Amino acid sequence: MAALTPTAPPKEAAPAAPSVQRRSRPRVWRGAVLALAGIYFVVPLLASFVFTVHTPGQGVSFDAYTGILSAEGFTDSLLLSLGLAACTIALSLLLAVPALVAVRLGAPRLRPVVEVVCMLPLVVPPIALVSGISTVLRWGPEHLSTTPLYQTFIVVQNESFPLVLVIAYTVLALPFVYRSLDAGLRAVDVPTLVEAARNCGAGMPYVILRVVLPNLRSALAGASFLTLALVLGEYTIAALLGYQPFAVWIVTVSGSQAQMSVAVSLLSLLIAWALLMALSRAGARAGAEAQAPSPTAPTSLSGKE
Repeated sequence: MAALTPTAPPKEAAPAAPSVQRRSRPRVWRGAVLALAGIYFVVPLLASFVFTVHTPGQGVSFDAYTGILSAEGFTDSLLLSLGLAACTIALSLLLAVPALVAVRLGAPRLRPVVEVVCMLPLVVPPIALVSGISTVLRWGPEHLSTTPLYQTFIVVQNESFPLVLVIAYTVLALPFVYRSLDAGLRAVDVPTLVEAARNCGAGMPYVILRVVLPNLRSALAGASFLTLALVLGEYTIAALLGYQPFAVWIVTVSGSQAQMSVAVSLLSLLIAWALLMALSRAGARAGAEAQAPSPTAPTSLSGKE
């Protein structure tokens, strides 16, 4: 008989090596990057502030800040820019919100087309845009003097409130408005909300105003803030067309009162930062409220049509 060879016993599985906890990466580089970023932004602001309050041979004085309100043209230019900003925000939202909601609900395939159209102002330089606007404004009164459109060209160029700037600023603001609203619409299931509201008997205007827009508060606030910052800081178009909103006034007054010009610029920057912080807090609060479960679910919508 053949000798039986004993089979080797199965090898026991090697004991698992104790898991080594990964050490958290040191935060030295993160702190260094934040420190460098802070220095990059804070040092120029501090230098500007020192320039506004210190005059060689005269010492420290805050006349550049106390004389802002009484400066010639300050109030008029600021009110003009705020009025232009309000109209630009309203016109931009009236154009963008219905278009994006309609594309989201009925024609998702048109979204790339709408995106390309809204992004075109980023490709066209402002100097080329204002050159085309000025050419049209010169051509219109010469060739349309016997038509009703002649009065339209006169009205849009009114120096007290130039509507042509509202139109130009709306075009420039479209990319920022589109990006903000598109991000808000992506975060909300708009078709489901609209379908639920319609099943409860609500009309389409009521659905847009009372269902869709409240869920886009952060996006609407972001679009409005970006448009406001754009209008307050835009210089090229207004200056070349011969108007004097806030940004043009700052550059104009810098020739005779440089300290006041820098002081106004600092205050404008601080106001913009304050608005941005308020917007961030409002967006975080709105997100927390949206994630919190509601105690009761509504069964019907009022305002039926």
